[in-house]
Order: sequence, then C-alpha cells, then structure tokens
Amino acid sequence: MLGKGGASLEATLNGCKIHYALDRNEDPAAPVIVLLHGWGCDGNIFSFLTREISKQSTVLAVDFPGHGQSDEPPDPWGVPEYTAQLSALLEELGFARVNVVAHSFGGRVAIELASSRPELIDKLIITGGAGLRKQPTEEQKKRQAQYKRMNGLLEKLKKLPLLGKLAETLQTKLRNKYGSADYIKLNENMRKTFVKVINYDQAHLLERIKASTLLIWGSADTETPLWMGQTMEATIPDAALITFDGRGHFAFAEEWNRFVIIVKQFFFGGVN
Repeated sequence: MLGKGGASLEATLNGCKIHYALDRNEDPAAPVIVLLHGWGCDGNIFSFLTREISKQSTVLAVDFPGHGQSDEPPDPWGVPEYTAQLSALLEELGFARVNVVAHSFGGRVAIELASSRPELIDKLIITGGAGLRKQPTEEQKKRQAQYKRMNGLLEKLKKLPLLGKLAETLQTKLRNKYGSADYIKLNENMRKTFVKVINYDQAHLLERIKASTLLIWGSADTETPLWMGQTMEATIPDAALITFDGRGHFAFAEEWNRFVIIVKQFFFGGVN
C-alpha cells in the first residue's frame, strides 16, 4: 500500500491497531489527500491514484479496522466509531485540513466526518458512496421475515443441552442461505459490526456537509444505485454529480484514467 517514497505505518488508537500508508510530500504547504476504501477492500485499491497525485500532495491511505493489515475492532463498531478512529489518526499526524476520496463504505465515514467536523475537510470526492438505506422489495421483506423467524427459533434451541450443537449447525446453514456474501465470510464480531454499519442511515447528515463535494457514480451500480448519488447531489449544499455510463460499483477503477484526470482537476485545477 505504498506510493513512491511512501511509508507503511501503524498506530493504536481507540483500542485498535490501524495500518496506513503515508506518502508525505516534501512541500509542507502541499494539500493532504485521504483515501478511504470500501468494505471488503483495503487501501491498496487506491494505489494507482497515489502514484498519480503524490507529486502534488501528501497522500494518506488507511486500512479500516477489520480490513487489510489493521486489527479488527475490539468490539462491534458502527460508522461513528470508525470515524472517531480516523479523526484521531488525522490529529496524531497533525493534519488540520484535508481533502478526501472515498468509495462505498469509505463514503459513510467521509459523510460522518464531513458533517460532524466541517472545519476538517476542504474538498470531498465520493464514488459509489454508501450511507443511504435502500428500501427493501416485497421479496426481500419476506426473506427477512423468514430469516428472523427461523433464527429466533434456533436461538431458543441453542439453549437446550441436547439440541444446542445441532441448532448451531443449522444456524450456520441458515446464515449461508440468507446472508449476503460480505456477511457470510465474517466472524461474529465483524458480522455485528457489518449489521451496525449497513443499518445506519446518514440521510439527515448530508445537508450539514460544508465541503465542496464531487460525486462520481457508475450508472449501472447495483450496490449503491445511481439514485443515491442523485440524492446526495440534491441534498449536499455544494455538490455536483458525474456519471460514468455503463459502469458499476467500481466505476473509479473501471475507468481509472478518467477518474485520475477528474481528481486532479478537482483538487489541483489541472492534470499535470
């Protein structure tokens, strides 16, 4: 997770070790750009961007707790706890004003940080950002009800001496059948963290964001559909939306050359 001349570092903050890469520019007046990855990824996903922007800025790329080389949270965390740790890291590094590029889950942390500490963020780019709750379809509501009913029964059976182990086995199969791919591969602590994260609606925070915000979305994104980007554009006071036609949730990587040009233009006013 390094750009040219970057350093791979660690810090223990709020009871959790976090790994990060810091590519510090020689010019102390150079802007600081913080890169925030999505769920299930790590800071390496933005390595192409670090290479392109480190000549003009100091670049910080983090591995969120439970991802990459960082430790898991000591207990189930939600978005506020992830944000508090990032805020503590920025303070420890002496960064009083930063720019942010965030993808997916990283968008949740960026929204939380920008709305709670508006003095900290100058400019913000969110691509395929999460933070708004999807309305479940009727089919999804039925599946959720079925899961809750069967899981509740198995929780009761787990307490019975003769049926406890069988109930645990059946509960694992139930989770594999009804859970998302992201959920299934997690341990219990991270599953509880994942549930807290995805159930946290940040719609009410958008209007509090004061940073100039650029939203970049794939028109074919099914994880965080385009309507989410459109809602953010309409609600964040100073926001604009760019759509990558036909691209999905990782639009920034699918058209990375175009993405780099846009990032440089937004942060530096040019592409050099």
